[in-house]
Amino acid sequence: MLPARLTKARAWSTCRPMGVAMPTREQVDRLKLNKKAVLPHQLRLIDFETAMQDVYDFFYDVNVLFQKKGLPRFDDELRPAIMSGMLSDMLTASLAKHSRALTPNHYHNGHPDLIVKGRFANDSVKSGGLDGVEIKTTQKPGGAVDTHGAREQHMCVFVYEVDKATQPAQNRQALRFTEVYIGHVVPTDFRGNDRGQLGTRTATLDRNGIAKLRSNWVYKA
Repeated sequence: MLPARLTKARAWSTCRPMGVAMPTREQVDRLKLNKKAVLPHQLRLIDFETAMQDVYDFFYDVNVLFQKKGLPRFDDELRPAIMSGMLSDMLTASLAKHSRALTPNHYHNGHPDLIVKGRFANDSVKSGGLDGVEIKTTQKPGGAVDTHGAREQHMCVFVYEVDKATQPAQNRQALRFTEVYIGHVVPTDFRGNDRGQLGTRTATLDRNGIAKLRSNWVYKA
């Protein structure tokens, strides 16, 4: 039997207010992975599965901690732009960790986010072309996402959704990825977006470009 003080400590650590739902841990559905997807640089479906699950586990752990402290869900506190940037960084790091051939690009704001290990000095390059994979995240179904320029690249887009509608908020579903695409695109697959004098000019895949990207889907939930 456990000492009385340890028994009391364990009971305290697992208790929660009556009627408060515990955070849920989202799970990647392996049946939704596309075994016919063409993946560059020796990427594997399990690399994508594990990267997404790493994100799910992180959000679960953080939200359990936040709930114990009486704080709102982490998902609810982040602005969309911050959420998207954080997810891109997390997925980049996780894919690099699990993949066989890729590593993060250590050049500040370098392109693409992932590059082939050992191909560039110090694994750092301003523009690595097709020698890597650019990682994007968006809440837009279908994967259309703005980029900072039209260029030839391997583009990978993760589409995710955050439940901010269910009430009460404690019953909201966990963040989840609904679509993943990866494709080889070229400058002519993009259209320019005019943001005016005060905005930064961006480019988005045009109708043909987005069709090309969607044709090589990796995951659809």
